Amino acid sequence: MHSSTKIKLESSSIKEEQTKIIRSTNESADSECSSNSTEPLFIKCHSDDEVCNDSEDSCELQNVLQSNSDCVKQETSHPEASPQLKSPSKSEQSEHEEANTEDGLFPCMECGKLFYDKSKYLTHQRTHTGKKPFACSECGKCFSISSHLLSHKRIHTGERPFLCSYCRKRFITKSDLVKHQRIHTGEKPFACSECGKRFANSSNLIAHQNVHTKEKPFSCTECNQCFASNLELIKHQSIHTGVGAFTCNDCGKDFTCRSRLVTHQRSHTGEKPFSCPECGKSFAISAHLLAHERIHTGERPFGCSACGKWFTSKSDLVKHQRIHTGEKPYECHECGKCFRSNSYLVTHQKVHTGEKPFACAHCGKCFSANFPLIIHQRIHTGEKPFSCSVCSKNFSSNGNLAKHMRIHNETKPYVCSDCGKCFAIKSYLVTHQRTHTGEKPFLCAYCGKCFANSSNFVMHQRIHQNK
Repeated sequence: MHSSTKIKLESSSIKEEQTKIIRSTNESADSECSSNSTEPLFIKCHSDDEVCNDSEDSCELQNVLQSNSDCVKQETSHPEASPQLKSPSKSEQSEHEEANTEDGLFPCMECGKLFYDKSKYLTHQRTHTGKKPFACSECGKCFSISSHLLSHKRIHTGERPFLCSYCRKRFITKSDLVKHQRIHTGEKPFACSECGKRFANSSNLIAHQNVHTKEKPFSCTECNQCFASNLELIKHQSIHTGVGAFTCNDCGKDFTCRSRLVTHQRSHTGEKPFSCPECGKSFAISAHLLAHERIHTGERPFGCSACGKWFTSKSDLVKHQRIHTGEKPYECHECGKCFRSNSYLVTHQKVHTGEKPFACAHCGKCFSANFPLIIHQRIHTGEKPFSCSVCSKNFSSNGNLAKHMRIHNETKPYVCSDCGKCFAIKSYLVTHQRTHTGEKPFLCAYCGKCFANSSNFVMHQRIHQNK
């Protein structure tokens, strides 16, 4: 009885001693290894397959002692724990780069940019070194990228492998094709972060952003005037040279930018690459197609602030506003007569040249412009698409309807500056003013007699024709 009690007391005293050792060791281990060790403090002293013959207390003590030795090993094996840090040597740096390369990254030591592809990494480095290993055998021009050389060679061979599915136009590079197709699709993926304005290509966006930054990096060598874009500089330089940078080979006309030359050349070739999906009508300029499509949609986004009339294009609005302002910026060099639009001037100039290229297929009558021919052809077809909303009378042209409407509203907007007499139709005013000026512009080729108005002139000519 006494012997068993004595054994129990000895066993309990041993456990108390082991507990004290464990606690003190844990405290010292926590203070020394808290910043270095990422592993748990207690580790197994044997594997799962092994059988531990020691008691639980002795095994736990072995774990503590093992962890203390691990802390000492970590303290000596980690250089970060020491207060003095050494910079890595070149060999260590190359080893570090190799480690990054093994992870699939190729870091540029110049700018820090990372690459996942070694070939792209090597190509990028040429931007720093300026190396251009790919030379053209025709002209000797060098390139840093082989694909750029391949595209350049097509200038010499004339090859244009990239075809536009919209207008069948061909291009040297795929990037040029993508830019061109945005003309047809209307896509403008490049947006200005300042004002939100969008552009079809990045170069136009960069030039536009100079408006916000006020930066003008392009300088004229003649007068040192600075410009926000290279295009503005080219336009300005034509002042000094007297000619545009781009010349039409057909007629010799000069243009300040290539895009305007390309558009102009379509007047010679007859090319109309922009087609309406609704009616199939084709146009030489994309803006004309856009304005035409509004006929189908009924959209009229451009409004006149003077009378409230709306138009499908801005150019039509500008022409219309000249009715209110009286501006006539297009002058005939032959007679000095001025016009609101360039098309009116071109039509008028054919009066002096006698040119009448538009012939009626029914009667052979010729006209100086296409629009009068269209109105004339309605005489043969009997078409009168313009109807009066008051009396339902129909007319062959919108102009004739407008003249008729003045009968109902009794408006006479055309006033003679000499006598104050008013007229409902402008042509009546013009004829009337000849009574003040004595002008008789209609000359008879048979007898030389002159007339103030065309109707009297036509009646007089019948006298000679009947003889």
